[in-house]
Amino acid sequence: AEEAAAGSDCKVSKIYGVAGMIRLLAGSYVLVITSRKDAGSYGASTVYHANSMKFLCCNEAIKHLTSEEKRDEAYFMSLLRIAETTCGLYYSYDRDLTLNLQRASKLAAGRVHKPLWKQADPRFVWNRNLLEELIETKLDEFITPLIQGSFQTEQFTLKDRLVRITLFSRRCNRRLGTRMWRRGANLEGATANFVETEQLVEYEGLTSSFIQVRGSIPLLWEQIVDLSYKPRPSIIEHEEMTKVVERHFHDLSQRYGDTMVIDLTDKQGDEGNLSNAFAAEMQNFPDIRYVHFDFHHICGGGNFDNLQVLYDEIEEAIQKQGYFLMNSKGEILLDQSGVVRSNCIDCLDRTNVTQSFLARKSLDSQLQRMGALSSAESISQSDIINDKFKKLWVEHGDELSLEYAGSYALKGDLVRYGRQTLPGLIKDGMSALSRYYLNNFHDGVRQDALDLISGYYTVSKSSSSPFQIIGFESAPYLPVASAIIVGGITVTTFTLSQVGRSAQHLISSIIFAGLTAGVVALVKANGKQLCSRPRLCGLI
Repeated sequence: AEEAAAGSDCKVSKIYGVAGMIRLLAGSYVLVITSRKDAGSYGASTVYHANSMKFLCCNEAIKHLTSEEKRDEAYFMSLLRIAETTCGLYYSYDRDLTLNLQRASKLAAGRVHKPLWKQADPRFVWNRNLLEELIETKLDEFITPLIQGSFQTEQFTLKDRLVRITLFSRRCNRRLGTRMWRRGANLEGATANFVETEQLVEYEGLTSSFIQVRGSIPLLWEQIVDLSYKPRPSIIEHEEMTKVVERHFHDLSQRYGDTMVIDLTDKQGDEGNLSNAFAAEMQNFPDIRYVHFDFHHICGGGNFDNLQVLYDEIEEAIQKQGYFLMNSKGEILLDQSGVVRSNCIDCLDRTNVTQSFLARKSLDSQLQRMGALSSAESISQSDIINDKFKKLWVEHGDELSLEYAGSYALKGDLVRYGRQTLPGLIKDGMSALSRYYLNNFHDGVRQDALDLISGYYTVSKSSSSPFQIIGFESAPYLPVASAIIVGGITVTTFTLSQVGRSAQHLISSIIFAGLTAGVVALVKANGKQLCSRPRLCGLI
């Protein structure tokens, strides 16, 4: 609640945590959590979702800036406003959320007495850069590490005993960015959209954990937006390419053990070129198993059950990697000795469907080992339990997709029903349109916001103004052109869905498609500056 302080013009607001500080031209701004929601519990600790945040100005120095500096400061402030709306941020006041159960159980017990930021794996602290000034001034008790990802819980009963499943994903901050502006790996081997997903199961004092990871194809590649629906991916030729792949997988092996790669990309077309380059690089690493599974070809027509073909191929390796299991005394009964690394192009839709399939197989094994299921039983035999499990993974996929692509995940029907439905097709169509619009007309500025808070771009009076960087000014006709394009695609999609009813709908579809294509061609002919592009850092 916000109220006026007695005897002054000041307003007093309740905050729920300090998430960091950043210095701009006019001085410092502090990021605070202004509202929260109880998302569930992790162990004995409550996990909160940060519903809203706000950057508060700490001084009045803006009146001393030049007119150009005020313009720059206004742009930087607009980026902070975007950062305030970041979704999928979670935190706890008394538990480090960055470490999965297996890693946390093997660290010294004394670590829990350290400040949370010292306990945390810096890879998974979304606001790590924003905390630097607070850390330097030793304000440990005020520091709130935030984890971006997904946190979902469900519970049900088996044999009259409660079972709780928690699905917790942690997004890596080493190559933070939006869908089209962060692709592949950087020279250190960190990949875009790298997410660790932990599926926790609690039953009768036993707790198990199954880890999977996803991440962009760990090559140097890019996919520059150009108003086409699917911009062509381009591999960046670099003498360090093999070293980049080596660094990536060395890091995975150090953290997770044996790594098995599942590449879900198409074998043909532009995706095929990228997939073939990935497969060629993986031949340099015979100790890492690489499995290609053309998801669109094998699961064509929305047949989710065809993933069993993939599972049959990797079942032995999956079972060998196992999962982590501990009892109520904290004694370790089983270790997970490796990890499956899945990827498609975006590491969203196909990846989420595949990970949910592997997670269901693992869940059956975990519940059988715990005694909740017999060796012949599966959660799929109970509609109620199966539906709850699917709901977890659908919501998980949507949240991760919103963070990276700005829209809900596609192919949610395959997780929820095992097949594509008409409402699901319509939802996927709208999500695809949303991605197209955001990728072309919004994500460049959103990338600037992420680069600013991540420290890739540091504001100082000696740095170049973002308005002096050539080629990044928005075209004046951007709102009108984008509205025509998106509107035209929407109408075309709708009329195409009605084609079977009359020839008139077919003619309408052709007309609207032609008009849309004409506008796209016009704006492309006037240069790619129509697209929303990062001003601060561009491609990193």
